[in-house]
Amino acid sequence: MVFRRMPEEASKMLVLLSVLPRRSIVSPIQHYHRMKRRWVLLLLGGSYFVVIMFGSLPDKLILFPTTYRIDPHGAARQTIPFQNGELEIWTARSRLARQRNHVDAYVLRFYGNADRAERWVALDADAFGERAVEIWGMNYPGFGGSSGPARLKRMSPAALAAFDALKSKAGNPRIYVFGASIGSAVAMNVAANREVRGLILHNPPPLRQIILRNYGWWNLWLLAGPVALQIPRELDSVANAKRIHAPAIFLLAENDEIVPPKFQRLVVDSFAGEKQVVTLPGAYHNSPIQGPVVVEVHHAYDWLFGQ
Repeated sequence: MVFRRMPEEASKMLVLLSVLPRRSIVSPIQHYHRMKRRWVLLLLGGSYFVVIMFGSLPDKLILFPTTYRIDPHGAARQTIPFQNGELEIWTARSRLARQRNHVDAYVLRFYGNADRAERWVALDADAFGERAVEIWGMNYPGFGGSSGPARLKRMSPAALAAFDALKSKAGNPRIYVFGASIGSAVAMNVAANREVRGLILHNPPPLRQIILRNYGWWNLWLLAGPVALQIPRELDSVANAKRIHAPAIFLLAENDEIVPPKFQRLVVDSFAGEKQVVTLPGAYHNSPIQGPVVVEVHHAYDWLFGQ
């Protein structure tokens, strides 16, 4: 009897084993390797999260600060205190303001990435034609003689500090803000938080939208997504545009390869104040404003400064 039942029990056991999932039968070595792979993936995922979220990646990818000497072409240098350091500001007056020794309006100027105020301030002052203006050009933190580090989150507070210093020195004159490229995002944040008479915005970028829509596809948004989320809200040009009611001129490069026109239009269409749009024919992002369109630009200046 015993010897006849044993094969029966054994056959039942074999049937039971045959229907069990194979993965449930794992040797200690297989289990060890499986757990090792999981820990490696977890470690890699954690490292990715830490680097992306806490590694100042947007600052490294977007900002290109320089500190080498540049000829200021006669512009005057001054500094103001800012976050345990100082901000470098370059100033210059237009020809008419120098002749009269009087200023009718001030223009607080914010330049593009990898650019510097001292390179352009004196030239910009004379580009305003027969207007008695004084230009104040600010170098962002970490740029030129402004104390570092260069950080996106420090740009807007620095710009507000520069505006407040100008307001304190000039009293209650007409103050305009002029921003080019990323400087237009900074200028709009100033206009959204301070009283300005008007804005001039040259190739304004909606930073988050450009990063996500233009640069997300090739990295499956694993890089673009976190970088876009870390753009400071103060530099959200679309959101700021909806809050501004001062008049503005938009100077838009027709063939802009860095801020494509469709993205510039997101900012223009969101702008709440009166506006004039001047398209720069055939121009790229860094093309100088020249040719017949200069007349149109000065007509727009007449409108803005006459408001």
